[in-house]
Amino acid sequence: MLTRSTKSMVTFSNDLTLNDNQLELPAGTYEIVVEEELLQGLSFEAYRRTAKYLMVRGRGSNAGQTTPQMITKEELEHAIACDRADSETTNNSEAALSPQEDTT
Repeated sequence: MLTRSTKSMVTFSNDLTLNDNQLELPAGTYEIVVEEELLQGLSFEAYRRTAKYLMVRGRGSNAGQTTPQMITKEELEHAIACDRADSETTNNSEAALSPQEDTT
């Protein structure tokens, strides 16, 4: 069976939580790896997704190591939506706004 992997990057502005609050990760840029297998016997080329991984960089004593953390499409979409919502809330708060210039 023939397989292929595609890679992309996603950046989170805020800390994120995955897998029903079991994995907490810091804000940053993460690599996403999607593995697919070729469906044989068709008259056209088609692939089926077999796995999706979020590549997590190690911290502390595991610095320098990267661990693939299996993630579903729904978990990734939820994490991205939560990050956007958190960013919008932060950007709209008074604390995040720059001070008004005094023109008197």
